[in-house]
Amino acid sequence: MKNILVLGGTGFVGRHVCEKLQRQGWSITVPTRRAITAKAVQHLPRLTVLEADVHDEATLTGLLQTHDAVVNLIAILHGSEAAFERTHVTLPQTLARACKASGVTRLVHVSALGVGLDSPSRYQRSKARGEELLRRAGLDLTILRPSVIFGAGDRFLNLFAQLQAVFPVVPLAGAHARFQPVWVEDVAQAVVACLKDTGMPMSTVGQTFECAGPEVLTLADLVRIAGRHGSKQRPVLPLPMAIGRLQAMMMELAPGEPLMSRDNLDAMSVDNVASGQWPGLSSLDITPASVHTVAPTYLGTRGGRSSLLKARAGSSSR
Repeated sequence: MKNILVLGGTGFVGRHVCEKLQRQGWSITVPTRRAITAKAVQHLPRLTVLEADVHDEATLTGLLQTHDAVVNLIAILHGSEAAFERTHVTLPQTLARACKASGVTRLVHVSALGVGLDSPSRYQRSKARGEELLRRAGLDLTILRPSVIFGAGDRFLNLFAQLQAVFPVVPLAGAHARFQPVWVEDVAQAVVACLKDTGMPMSTVGQTFECAGPEVLTLADLVRIAGRHGSKQRPVLPLPMAIGRLQAMMMELAPGEPLMSRDNLDAMSVDNVASGQWPGLSSLDITPASVHTVAPTYLGTRGGRSSLLKARAGSSSR
C-alpha cells in the first residue's frame, strides 16, 4: 500500500495523519477546495495537494483511481440538519460509490464515540447513518471512534485556556459531561496501524475501534486542566441545563462558528467514553497518552519538553 488519498487532510487531525503516513514512505494526496488551506501539510515530502470538490462523485472517482486506499476525516461539529446530512451521510454514500467505481476497497473512516441512530444529537445520529451506509457497501472498511481529541493546535483545550486568560470566571454548560480525551498523535497512529494491518493479533478490516485516552474526565475537569497549564486558572461556574441551552442559543446567533451549540449539549447528555463493546487502542499496540502529560507541552507549563518526550515514548510502540 503506497498511495493514500486523505479526505480532510488539511484539518487538525488530518495534518497529524498525513505526517505519520509520509513517514511510512507512502505517497499522499490531499484534495481541498482551496489549496491555500493546505499550508500546514504542503511542506511534507511525497504529499500532493489538489484543488477538488470531493462531494462531486465523478471528481472523487477520478481521484481514487490512482490510489490504494482512502482515509475519510471529513466532519463538522456545528450545522443544520442539512449540513450534517451532507457531510456525514451523503459524502460517505458518495465515497462508497466512488470506491466501487474505481476499484479501491480499502477505507479507514474516522467517526466518533457516542454515535447511534437513536442518539440525542443530530451530529451523533448523522454520524451513525454514515457508518451504516459504509458497512453495507462491501468495502474493506475500518471505523475509528475517538472521544474528544486534544493536542497542539486543537480548538478544545487551547480555547478554554484562552477564555480563562480573558474572563474572571467560566460559566459552563454541560460541566458534568464525561469524556475520555485522546491525543491526536494516538488517533493518527491508529490510522497508520489500520492501513498497515500487519503484526496485529487480528485484521483491522471489518473492525470498529474505540479511540479513548486513559482517563475519564468531566468537561469542568478539562477546563481546569486548560487553565492550570495555560496562563490563568479561573473558577468554573456550572450552569443549569435551561440556562446552558439559552447560552448555547445565543452563541449560535453570533457570527462565525459557535463555541457551543444546543446540539453539542444534546451530544454531551451521553457519556463520551469507551463502551468496551469494541476493541480499543491497545488492540492496535498503542498505549494512549494522558492529557495530564501532553497538555503542558503546548499550553505553556514549565517542563513541557521533557513531558512531551515521555508522552511520545508511551504513546505507542513505534
